[in-house]
Amino acid sequence: MKRILLFIFSVAAIHVHAQTYEPEKINPKAVKIYDQAIEKLRDGLLEQAIPFLQKAIAADTNYVDAILSLAGVYGELKKHNLSVLTYETAKRKDTLYFQQYHLPYSINLAGMGRFQDALNAVNYFLSVPKISDRSIKAGNYRKRCYQFAINYATTHTDNGYVFAPVNLGDSVNSAKSEYYPSVTIDDSLLVFTRRGEGFREDFMQSKLLPNKQYGKATLINGDINLEPSKGAITVSADGEWMIFAGNFNNGKGFGDFDLYISFYTPDGWSEPENLGPNINTEYWESSPSLSPDKRVLYFSSNRYGGFGGKDLYMSIRQPNGRFGPAINMGDTINTAGDELAPYIHADNQTLYYTSDGLQGYGGTDLFVIRKQADGEWGKPENLGYPINTIDDEGSFAVSADGSTAYYASDRSDSRGGLDLYKFELRNDIRPFRTLYVKGKVTDKKTNKGLPCTIELIDNSSNKALMKIQTDEVGEYFITLPLGKDYTFTVNRKGYLFYSELYELKTKAADSVYKKDIALQPVELNANVVLKNIQFETNAYKLLPVSLVELDKLLQLLNDNPSLKVEISGHTDNTGKPEDNIKLSTARAKSVVDYFIGKGIAASRLTYKGYGSGKPIADNNTEKGRAKNRRTEFMIVGL
Repeated sequence: MKRILLFIFSVAAIHVHAQTYEPEKINPKAVKIYDQAIEKLRDGLLEQAIPFLQKAIAADTNYVDAILSLAGVYGELKKHNLSVLTYETAKRKDTLYFQQYHLPYSINLAGMGRFQDALNAVNYFLSVPKISDRSIKAGNYRKRCYQFAINYATTHTDNGYVFAPVNLGDSVNSAKSEYYPSVTIDDSLLVFTRRGEGFREDFMQSKLLPNKQYGKATLINGDINLEPSKGAITVSADGEWMIFAGNFNNGKGFGDFDLYISFYTPDGWSEPENLGPNINTEYWESSPSLSPDKRVLYFSSNRYGGFGGKDLYMSIRQPNGRFGPAINMGDTINTAGDELAPYIHADNQTLYYTSDGLQGYGGTDLFVIRKQADGEWGKPENLGYPINTIDDEGSFAVSADGSTAYYASDRSDSRGGLDLYKFELRNDIRPFRTLYVKGKVTDKKTNKGLPCTIELIDNSSNKALMKIQTDEVGEYFITLPLGKDYTFTVNRKGYLFYSELYELKTKAADSVYKKDIALQPVELNANVVLKNIQFETNAYKLLPVSLVELDKLLQLLNDNPSLKVEISGHTDNTGKPEDNIKLSTARAKSVVDYFIGKGIAASRLTYKGYGSGKPIADNNTEKGRAKNRRTEFMIVGL
């Protein structure tokens, strides 16, 4: 609004040269109508001003000030096409009078995605003599944005990508603003914030219906909505936790907005708990996002000691269940501007956020960062036009399939203010498509649930991608991003570890996994099949992927220093029996040699090759033969 009025009221002092347009000769009837439009604009009634401006122009088609004001209103309403057409009408009336308007003209050209034309227009604006320092600064800022957009387009091909946001409809959106969307891993629950009266904000939820549309949004029940002054909200991947920003006036807070957690119960969401001084300060904390394994909390804060206004921080949950001290995410991510709205995807490797400190299209843009092989975050990448525009972009979320994104926007079909939309995400900025495994861990003998640790290890780096604790009855939930091969391990002291291989690098998995796991207590003759010990073809040299499982067995041996084990090698029935015995024996010895090299006494280790003599599956099928080619360990001494 201030921009419009600035352009309207400053023109009289600008134009001193001869020109075609003569304001003093405008039809008085048109001027009177125009004055009515200006009153509407002063009151912020943009839509209501349009008919008055149109009538003023109709009363005198040479009324350039009215034409320019109408162009400004269209621009403010993001009707960039109409704004550009209207500016061009004014330009045809008087090119000299229009000189100062090349800046807003360029902004609306950029709003249409016409960045080269916008660059040409702003360059012309900057060449106008005697423009103010403020105008030069504004022009150069826009010039950098347009040049960035042009460069981005030359280095990123869209391959026919079409940006077509779909409004989530009247079931989700209202005449109020909706923002900060968050979804569970199966998309069954969408939670978001809705603006209420005054400073009130309400947390809403919408459940996915069989027709794949979200149903009527309702207030989230329980105590979570009692406090009126709230903000951003996020739901955990399994739908069991919600973390949100609140400004509580009940003595629970540390200062400005703090982060709180609420847990799902049969009676609704529990009374919110402040996340404590490791997370919250006397400053502002908001826009939380929780990793899929619930181990890492990402959020934004303007606390002292950052790189700019608002920075992104992370906190790692400790063994006692509490989140540890907040860690600034560093100057690769944070800038002298504001970083907000982090969203960690279910793949636990892709983080989206907004920044106005990194070069972009104008205002606040959306960026993506990805975890590298060493576990560190890579460099931010702009999501590009038309996801990012010349305006401010805000809260953002991506479904587990990696293709559907949700965001808040005030597009032309908004029900009022910001609405929630969904759209297909461009391939090059998608996260890994993610499935999940869930089940229960029990004692093999008693069938009682076992609290224990579960890790998902990236076989290419031998690093834990995710690490979770089961609940008190042994139930667990862990995500499985496609695109990598993993070893899934379950550990508890006093039990043999369990492992499972998930090869998802090339396999097109299309369903979730249900895996109930019975752990074998450490006892004499207990044995485990090592499912990810691999050797070179027809040889006994261990492949690097074997280290994941070998190191788990090494940990077991170190934790139980009196334990003695036998490593046994097995083959299918292909080839000569004597060759199979020889190969399986050599492979078992390779495993023993690995442990001896790691400091395990040779007296605790024995090995034996059984060839094809102890099959556990049908050797007449390839699937059965693959199961028979295995390495096992058995406890032979306590």
